[in-house]
Amino acid sequence: MKLQILVASSLILLAACTADDGASNSVKDGGTFDAISAGEVIHYTGTEPFWGGASGAGMATYSTPENPDGSEFPVERFAGNNGLGISGSLNGASFDLMITPGECSDGMSDRIFPYTATLLVGGEQRQGCAWTDSQPFSGPEAP
Repeated sequence: MKLQILVASSLILLAACTADDGASNSVKDGGTFDAISAGEVIHYTGTEPFWGGASGAGMATYSTPENPDGSEFPVERFAGNNGLGISGSLNGASFDLMITPGECSDGMSDRIFPYTATLLVGGEQRQGCAWTDSQPFSGPEAP
């Protein structure tokens, strides 16, 4: 029950957040985030512990050093006021990823990403960065 309350609280905060970072991210008249189109693939990565993956077309992948090929699973996508929520079930555990606009550094490379990624997976919260093909990271391709 506590986990469900935490997830619901996170999604409410995602919907309530606003950013004024001058980025080209936009919000529709009704307040729905639309800077990442429904057809775009979102890539995400994080450290401590290392994790990553991508989400698009109703599916997501999630990889770790222990599972470098990753696991693929169905997800639903929710556009809030200032970002996207991506939710599904990964090996029986909840997977709730929030993508919000804002310059992000993974702290391990010289890359700068256009989005932050906050992941709650199986009760553990993880921080990372995200990008899309049309809104790529800046910096070296292979750091």
